Amino acid sequence: MFSGLVLLLSLYFLGRTKPNTARPPASSAQSQTGDSHEEHLETEKILATAKSRLSPGQQAWVSAKENSITRGDVNTQKIKLYNELAYFWKDSAHVFEPFAYYLGEKSKLENSEKSLTFAAHLYLKQLKSVDQHALQVWMADQAADLFRHALQVNPDNDSSKIGLGSSYIFGAHGASTPMEGIQKILEVVKKDSTNLYGQFMLGYGGIMTGQYDKAIERLHTVVKMEPDNVEAIFLLAEAYERHGENAKAAEWYEAGKKFVQNPDAIQAIDKRIKELK
Repeated sequence: MFSGLVLLLSLYFLGRTKPNTARPPASSAQSQTGDSHEEHLETEKILATAKSRLSPGQQAWVSAKENSITRGDVNTQKIKLYNELAYFWKDSAHVFEPFAYYLGEKSKLENSEKSLTFAAHLYLKQLKSVDQHALQVWMADQAADLFRHALQVNPDNDSSKIGLGSSYIFGAHGASTPMEGIQKILEVVKKDSTNLYGQFMLGYGGIMTGQYDKAIERLHTVVKMEPDNVEAIFLLAEAYERHGENAKAAEWYEAGKKFVQNPDAIQAIDKRIKELK
């Protein structure tokens, strides 16, 4: 999908402040290219895999919590339980998937647009730094479900419309091709060309669908208005590289390097710039 350099930079800029990703072990039936079996990871398996990696004491605590619902106001109990489980996985276990999952389930019960979109955007941010296709699709599915709930609360929220389209670009079920996701985002951008979130995701989608000239145009719009948008700068470099414009690609990798502090990331950027010249 994206080059190793862009994935490295995504991990540096996005993953560094997020809990670590726990990946379910691949079975013999799964392939690196992402066959139909691999693309349908089940939530239960992801949660069970994460739980199996906890200490015995932590496993016992989680199991007790999972079985703590009693009669009475079940909805309120579930909201409290999901909140406790979410922040256990975030603060104690440092595993992203169950943290985001329980946060999302809590937001569905609350049915708050703010909490629904917050949880959905967490998935969208994290999945960019995931190199396992099946896990990325699972995250996109979770995000899409949350955005759909948010749009039921507020059908006019352009950010949620763009988020849903973005989820489809990353493989969420509900659209037959990434282009359907792009079309959803275009509906918003055609009404408001100054929507930089929409422009950025159209640029991202353009790279993913091989429309590099369109990606370059969209990402230039973003960088012009947000010159310190590091992610857009490096995506612009990647788009130029894939378009065969190596000199331009090197120029934008160089422009983005000034925002980087990590020595390994700087070394990788310098290596790519040298290869492009």
